[in-house]
Amino acid sequence: MKKLLLAFFLLFSVTVYAQDLNAHVQILSPKIQSPNKRVFQTLENAIQDFLNSRRWASEALQTQERIDCNFIITINEWNGANNFKAEAQIQSSRPVYGTTYNSTILNINDKDFDFNYAEGQPLDFSDQNHTQNLTAILAYYAYIITGLDYDTFSKLGGSPYFAKAQTVVNNAQNISGKGWKAFEGFRNRYWLAENLSNKSYNTVRESLYEYHRNGLDLMAENQAKAKKNILTTLTQLAKTDRQKQGSMLPQLFFTAKADEMVNLLSTAAAADKQKAYSILTSMDPANANKYEILKKR
Repeated sequence: MKKLLLAFFLLFSVTVYAQDLNAHVQILSPKIQSPNKRVFQTLENAIQDFLNSRRWASEALQTQERIDCNFIITINEWNGANNFKAEAQIQSSRPVYGTTYNSTILNINDKDFDFNYAEGQPLDFSDQNHTQNLTAILAYYAYIITGLDYDTFSKLGGSPYFAKAQTVVNNAQNISGKGWKAFEGFRNRYWLAENLSNKSYNTVRESLYEYHRNGLDLMAENQAKAKKNILTTLTQLAKTDRQKQGSMLPQLFFTAKADEMVNLLSTAAAADKQKAYSILTSMDPANANKYEILKKR
């Protein structure tokens, strides 16, 4: 279980239990000309309290186990009342054993982060039905973040949380808000939940575990072995059905990990760097320029 693994990793423990996320929220509104932006500060505080005060995981997490995440929400349009059109950059990370380094797990931009909110309005959420679009989106990403974190500590450990995210998606099928439906695009909340729940992508999810537990978490102890294991993980990931490589989940992996993999593998043996370059440019052509450094001797 994640709690036991983290207790082993960390040098200390506390007995006080907290909620599951350590979320930092920032509301930006560069396009909004209104002189009164107090509502944005109220909204920022409300969202942060909503994310941090609820239990998203099935087990109680200790303070040092809380999952670090950031929500940067940019308001693009506001009608001066309760209607907001926005987009959000959402990131999460987890600590690497024996280091002070945090590894990015999720780094995603949601361009359909639209919602209604009245200043001081309570943020209500139910797993049973769609009550508010804002809280549905926040809960959805809370479950995705929690599930991905668990996947890095145990193989397919995040499945219960991806199922909860899928329920949030199902509850939103009859609303007008964007981002919830399959036909609206191939890079939205619907498809992320679908990919994470689809057994066809278990190889990608298992790669998250291998990359972190048998790769990053070994770096402090044995760098050479850790890099070999990361290369093995990439080799396994390359076996993913090529028809699925354009789907959302594989790209999510590379968006979070491209820079990190370059930093890790740039000092590997020449033959290993060449192999990594070949795999990475094949599976992630969008970041091919970043991988060019792996060709240098």
